[in-house]
Amino acid sequence: MTGVRASVGGHVRTFPTRAAVLAAGGFEANPQMRAAYLGPDWDLAKVRGTPYNTGDGIQMALAVGAQPFGHWSGCHAVAWDANAPAHGDRKIADLFQKHSYPFGLIVNRDGRRFVDEGADFRNYTYAKYGREILKQPGHVAFQLFDQKVLQLLRDEYRIAEVTRAEAGTWGELAQKLEIDPAGLEQTMAEYNGAVVGGVFNPTVKDGCRTQGIAPPKSNWAQRLDSPPYVGYAVTCGITFTFGGLRITPDTAVLDTEGRELPGLYACGELVGGLFYHNYPGGSGLMAGAVFGRLAGSAAGAFALQHE
Repeated sequence: MTGVRASVGGHVRTFPTRAAVLAAGGFEANPQMRAAYLGPDWDLAKVRGTPYNTGDGIQMALAVGAQPFGHWSGCHAVAWDANAPAHGDRKIADLFQKHSYPFGLIVNRDGRRFVDEGADFRNYTYAKYGREILKQPGHVAFQLFDQKVLQLLRDEYRIAEVTRAEAGTWGELAQKLEIDPAGLEQTMAEYNGAVVGGVFNPTVKDGCRTQGIAPPKSNWAQRLDSPPYVGYAVTCGITFTFGGLRITPDTAVLDTEGRELPGLYACGELVGGLFYHNYPGGSGLMAGAVFGRLAGSAAGAFALQHE
């Protein structure tokens, strides 16, 4: 490591240094890389945040021999308002997300359910259900609720920009949201008939479930029979990608033969190997804080040792 070359005010400048830290996002804002590594239709997903996380940090490291590592076909992706812009809006911030689905149902355009909404607390399912929404017709889904649970919905359901409809019957709601009415009415009848008794409690996994339908609803299952019914249209919003660079416990970047690249360290979402298939809420922030401190300390120590 001899320095960092950057474009500053339209001019290329070189900053001499003995060590450098790559601290950047993944490739979530790069449609080409998303399609190449995540698979078909991922180039069509909306990006929850900045348009600038295009994988440049990863590609710079790979170009000098860094080792790719982790779940390159995996990512953090959530239910995001169907009419949100292509990239994050600083005014709306995170409020395009829609995470109260455990208290209702999720259906596709055909009116069919495709996930277990009550499999676990939303913090343990929300980051993988965006992928399931992307697989649905038109890459869209609909979260449905009745009046019994509206007071439990998070604040993000009450913003002016929300894609929402309300109706006195499921058939009418289906028409407003462009869901197949017959499919939705059949799904609701089957679901309401499959709910097993129990005491609904939104603060614990209450065991209120369905029986005899697929997919099941494992917790927080209540009959949805209190109109007017409310539905919200959502699509897939990608947060960050899981694939990245391989590092040592003190964040030194490894090459393809497992040797440290002298003076090069990494932290942030471009680090691979932290998450596979799913993600527990808040852990990315903790990983950034922990590995960021380690990287800064290690890079500083390396630079002092090589004065």
